[in-house]
Amino acid sequence: MAKEITRTRRSKAWEQKESQMIFAASCVEAAARKRNVSTWEMYERMKHVGLMENFILKCYEGLHTQSREHVTEYVLGALDIWEAKKTH
Repeated sequence: MAKEITRTRRSKAWEQKESQMIFAASCVEAAARKRNVSTWEMYERMKHVGLMENFILKCYEGLHTQSREHVTEYVLGALDIWEAKKTH
């Protein structure tokens, strides 16, 4: 019984993490399309300023309930601000 509970908890935690990663990847893809750049370039830009970990994944619970268009605009706005702060 204890083994089954541990497996269930692990599965739920894994599913949550997997959902977050899929969402983060879709954010990168949508932002790249909107800015007409490669997904690799967009990922690198987001990684450079810590947007993925400190915004997209950290705010997953609120962000993933919004429309794709809203999330894309919100993420790109944050990216612009974070990149501007990083260069100053």
